Amino acid sequence: MTKVTFGAHPFLLGFDQLERLVERTAKSDAGGYPPYNIEQSSENTYRITLAVAGFSEDDLAITLEDRQLVVRGRQSDDGDGRVFLHRGIAGRQFQRSFVLAEGVEVTGASMENGLLHIDLTRAVPESVVQTIQIRKG
Repeated sequence: MTKVTFGAHPFLLGFDQLERLVERTAKSDAGGYPPYNIEQSSENTYRITLAVAGFSEDDLAITLEDRQLVVRGRQSDDGDGRVFLHRGIAGRQFQRSFVLAEGVEVTGASMENGLLHIDLTRAVPESVVQTIQIRKG
């Protein structure tokens, strides 16, 4: 059986990067930590919510790297001499990645009740009709 790729199909010109994007997304799975939601607030706005209980704003970093939104969390060790008899609250570092479509921009981030909210907006492209002149050979 022959594998058909986006880049090889004759009607899909310029979509070869889409295949690489899909492969990169499949490799960026970080398991289930931290859990997250993705909501669509309106036709062109989205919100990613990550459950980051125990992390402060200083423990989190949000970056946009080549259309890939990366959220990293690393708790600093207080060194306050606490001794845990039981430690059931995860305090491990994490990295969670989301691949954004072209035209999707991060409009802001906020923390509320242990939840990190990242707001996104998709720019609506203008509809353009272009007439192409045919030259004589």
